[in-house]
Amino acid sequence: MTRQRILAFLIFLLAGQAWAQGLLPRLGEQRAGTASMTFLKIGVGARAAAMGGAYVAMANDASATYWNPAGLVQIGRNELVVSHLDWLVDVDFEYLGYVHQLTRTIGLGGFVGYLHFADMPVTTEYHPYGNGDYFSYNDLVAGVSASLKMTDRFSCGITVKYVHEQLAELQMGGVLLDLGTYYWTGYKTLRIAAAMRNFGNDIGPEGTYMRRKSGGETETAWQSFSPPTLFTLGAAMDLFQRSSHLLTGSVQMNHPMDDQENLLLGCEYRYRTLFFLRGGYRANMDENRWTFGAGAKFILKGVHLKIDYAYADYTHLSMSQQFTFGFEF
Repeated sequence: MTRQRILAFLIFLLAGQAWAQGLLPRLGEQRAGTASMTFLKIGVGARAAAMGGAYVAMANDASATYWNPAGLVQIGRNELVVSHLDWLVDVDFEYLGYVHQLTRTIGLGGFVGYLHFADMPVTTEYHPYGNGDYFSYNDLVAGVSASLKMTDRFSCGITVKYVHEQLAELQMGGVLLDLGTYYWTGYKTLRIAAAMRNFGNDIGPEGTYMRRKSGGETETAWQSFSPPTLFTLGAAMDLFQRSSHLLTGSVQMNHPMDDQENLLLGCEYRYRTLFFLRGGYRANMDENRWTFGAGAKFILKGVHLKIDYAYADYTHLSMSQQFTFGFEF
């Protein structure tokens, strides 16, 4: 059985490498731009962002409420995480998450995320620089997560979340689900995880608008679109360990419902659980292929304080930075 697991993992890595080299076709590009609530695709947590998002099999902190709810029971401690993302074109994303270990086999979590930017002037044909009025745009996600460790090796989890978007006077919202699994194979530190995120009904703005036709105007309902549902499969394993040094690698394959499939690779170097260096590569991406970051962990009056930073550069857009503070107790 162990040989079969090792062989399956090697085939998985080789397939990922072939994809990264462009030997496999790029599928799903025709679906780009067909989903609503796309802010849900923005990764949470500087540690995960620095590893290129290859985090479904690494999620063992409070950001697991976003990446894989099955990882909540992998933390082992209660944790509060606060994250700030300087996103593109002056957009900011704030995230607050908390995980509580109810028992050794049950973990519960709650979170809230808020994406926003400064109010923008209303422009018209006759006032291209603004008519004196302003409009706002923001996104909100809030929910609860639960994780159950069914055996020493296998855990599963679920997240129920409410999402809301407002653009000027238009509003829309809905309830979505996340499902996840986490499995330790028994071969060294190899673990395999899978998750489905943002599953739910189509979402569209409330109300109606007047649509112009050749015969006049008719009252028409706004069109609804599916949320950005994403299926992920990943694996992670410690590649090198000696004395105070530890190097962990992670690989993940994504199947989004509104874009092409992509492969993510990440690595993390740890020195004495005090300092961390991280990097990631995102194959099949036209923007933001490389990511980098660092972190540190301290103990202050019995509380484990974690500080993480992630940097991502975009080819045609500005760079983004993410800062995350975690408190374990």
